[in-house]
This record gives sequence, C-alpha cells and structure tokens, in this order.
Amino acid sequence: MSEPRSSVTPLAGGHSGRTFVGEAGGERTVVRIYPPGDGRGATAPEVDRAVLHLVRGLVPVPEVVELVREHQASGRPGLLVTSWMPGVRGDLVLPGLDAAGMERLGRAMGTTAATLAGMPWLRPGLFVDAELTLGDLPGAGLPEWVESRLTRWEATARARLAEVAEPAQAVLDAVGRACLVHGDLNPKNVLVDPDTLGLTAVLDWEFAHAGHPWTDVGNLVRFERHPAYVSGVVGAWTSLRGGDERQLLDGARAADLWALVDLAARAGDNPVADRAERLLRAVADSGDLHAWPFAT
Repeated sequence: MSEPRSSVTPLAGGHSGRTFVGEAGGERTVVRIYPPGDGRGATAPEVDRAVLHLVRGLVPVPEVVELVREHQASGRPGLLVTSWMPGVRGDLVLPGLDAAGMERLGRAMGTTAATLAGMPWLRPGLFVDAELTLGDLPGAGLPEWVESRLTRWEATARARLAEVAEPAQAVLDAVGRACLVHGDLNPKNVLVDPDTLGLTAVLDWEFAHAGHPWTDVGNLVRFERHPAYVSGVVGAWTSLRGGDERQLLDGARAADLWALVDLAARAGDNPVADRAERLLRAVADSGDLHAWPFAT
C-alpha cells in the first residue's frame, strides 16, 4: 500500500513568504513558518496559538492543529499548523461589490474590530510569551516615532508630519484604555462568504497586541475609502462600542499613523509599504489626516 501523498505550496496574498498550504491524506491545512531571528523571538508560534485560543468563539478563526517550537541548535524554524478555512479573501471580494455590498462587508469588518475593542487589557504592550505577558510597545509618542523611523525622509518633511502627529497623539491619549488589537485587520486578512458577505475567518494574527481601541478601525479604512464601506465600518463599530462616527473616523486616522510611519520606513520592501509612504507624504504635505493621494 502506498503512503498518503503530502505537499506544501505557498499561500497567495501575503508578502512575508512564510505561509503555506499543506495537504496530506486529502486534508488541507495552513502552515506558518517562524524562521530563527525573524525579530519576534522563539515564542512567536506559542503567542499566536494563545491569541487564537483567546478569541475563539468571539470571531471566526482557524483551529490550531500542531505547534512545533524552534530548535536553535539545528536552525529548525518554529511552525504553527492550523485548519483550512472556507471563504474568499476579502480583498478579492470587495472590488466586485456594489455600494450596498460594500456597506455590508464594512459592517462585518467593523463588528469584528468592535468585538476586539471590547476585550480590555490593563495597559498597551506586545505579547511576549504563551501566557500573553505584556512587554513594551516601541516609541514614546507619535512625534518621536516619526523622528526615529523616518530617517530617510528630508528634515522638512519629517517636521511637517510631526506637526500633524502631535495633536493626533493628544487625541489618542484622551481615550485612556487598552484592548486586544489584531494589528493587521483589513480585507486581505479575512475570508468572506461571497453570498452572505459574512466573515468566515480572521487570519494572520502575528501583529496582535494590547493597544488602542481605534487601531484596527484605522487599518480597516486606510486604503479602502469607498464611502459605503467606510460608513459600514464606523457604523458597526459605534453601534457596539458607542461614540460619534466622525470622532471615531478622525481617531482611527490618528491611530493608524503609528502603522503608516512604520510601513513608510520600509518603503521599497513591498507594494504596501510603498503605498503607505505615498499616503503618509500626502498627510504631511496637506496637514490633513484624511488626505488621499490616489485616483478614485
């Protein structure tokens, strides 16, 4: 009798090249590789497993099938094997929707962000181990983050962005609480039922941390600016968490500056970083957190 055939192929959609579709005995799984020295440390697979366990039952996530710890002596990477989930990537669904469909998908995304924002933590921080112990977040404040990360920018451009960042930080500081943050919540990282436009899975939790309640909203509306979609996101979020929709959108743009600065500092590495830098330069040039330099 022949043994079951197995295969591993890269999973489309990401820029890290570390996620693969595995198949053995007719069963599909998703395999994420954690190379030694990738910056997150040897506990990264355990952190991701703990986060998936934490949110299961609140948002749709895959089951953890197997965890393999990094073996430093041999150079063997850590692995996290999760179940295959049905659905179509949200970024492939969104362009084909009419305004009503965009609003429905926006509501599904906003509800997910609001659900996570309702999971409180005592303070912001990065998860450092399987117990989700908190370390420190980088950066003392947005103006300092701009100065430390955008060293390749001209001094005048950094100064203009710092003028935007200072009041944005004050807006964020006024909230005064922390919650679970996905950290990369956008249509590319969810699976969608194309018929109902409900989410079937929220994927790629490697940037999860304890942070600002508006952070995930900022990511959701960073590049997706269709009014119906944005209205769905902020409407769903405020329906669950309260507050004013315009205030939420302003605050979300402020919260997203942290990620935009970090991405812009890596311009040239991938298309998302390049697009983030272009967006951030438009914000700096105009002094407007809602600036949009792309054709619509």
